Amino acid sequence: MADYYEIIGVSRDADKEEIKRAFRRLARKYHPDVNKESGAEERFKEINRAYEVLSEPETRARYDRFGEAGIGSGAGAGYPDFGDMGFADIFESFFSGFTGGVGQQTGRRRGGPVRGDDLRLDLKLEFKEAIFGGEKEIRIPHLETCKVCNGNGAKPGTRPRTCPTCSGSGQVRRATRTPFGSFTQVSVCPTCNGEGQVIEDKCESCGGAGRKQETKKLKITIPAGVDNGTRLRVSGEGDAGVRNGPPGDLYVYLFVKEHEEFQRDGINILSEMKISYLQAILGCCLEANTVDGPVELTIPPGTQPHTVLTLENHGVPKLGNPVSRGDHLIKILIDIPTRLTSEERELLTKLAEIKSERTGRGGIEGFLGGLFRG
Repeated sequence: MADYYEIIGVSRDADKEEIKRAFRRLARKYHPDVNKESGAEERFKEINRAYEVLSEPETRARYDRFGEAGIGSGAGAGYPDFGDMGFADIFESFFSGFTGGVGQQTGRRRGGPVRGDDLRLDLKLEFKEAIFGGEKEIRIPHLETCKVCNGNGAKPGTRPRTCPTCSGSGQVRRATRTPFGSFTQVSVCPTCNGEGQVIEDKCESCGGAGRKQETKKLKITIPAGVDNGTRLRVSGEGDAGVRNGPPGDLYVYLFVKEHEEFQRDGINILSEMKISYLQAILGCCLEANTVDGPVELTIPPGTQPHTVLTLENHGVPKLGNPVSRGDHLIKILIDIPTRLTSEERELLTKLAEIKSERTGRGGIEGFLGGLFRG
């Protein structure tokens, strides 16, 4: 016959705690839900049988004296068969839902203040609002502490009373015998739902909840340079806590609307400007639209299509350092006319002839093409 001490892996003089630790280690290793190797299930049943015998002092004494014959088939009588239970059923139920040894549950009273929930608000900004920042007024629906009952949920003039079922602990206990010894199972009190107190006369304003849904106006500061997805945290503006617990926070997620003329590339702003072919050939000074308003832009003579001109420090302020700004990059588009007046054609023809004498390229097309290719 197999030696139960050898199966568990302890000496014959091992104490109860040592046997329990050895059993837990082996059971976790060989439980069929965890170990899929051949023979693991049989090994688990052996370990379980050995623990049933050695964990009970009287049964262990008979086994030490007479061996298997001293216990017969009665070992573990009155205990459930754990062979078909899931791994989580055994270890989470026994080692999380219960306390070890004689099962004294320390328990945490659930009747104290509880922090309120955090809230999220999505806020859309105009393009320039994101660039320069500023104050923004928002409206948020959130839970506030009831002013009538001051958050305790009871009708004015009355008070919540201690729950008679759990005596204010918010928990009820039930003793259970298992192969691991005696345990005390702790669960939420069904009478007070874990609050530790019951309200007989509920506040009419909040219905006994201690909090009410209210819509609040709030001014928040948008930093200069924010972009899509920027998250702002507004401390203490979330839901009020339960039983006068501290409030949660408000998280504002920012989304920036597209602009009809400008685009953003990091801290730079991009735009396009269309000029005439004569302005490109001769050069000029034009007003360019920027987020700061009109700014003078110099078009150099002979500017080619898709040339990018830079207006320094007219871009986006760096987030957290608004003094430092990016640039405004302007792509030049050249408008070449599809139709010419007779006078325009005559003048261009003369220019083309002059150009052809110098370059050997004839015609207006060659003239214009030569200019825009340099």
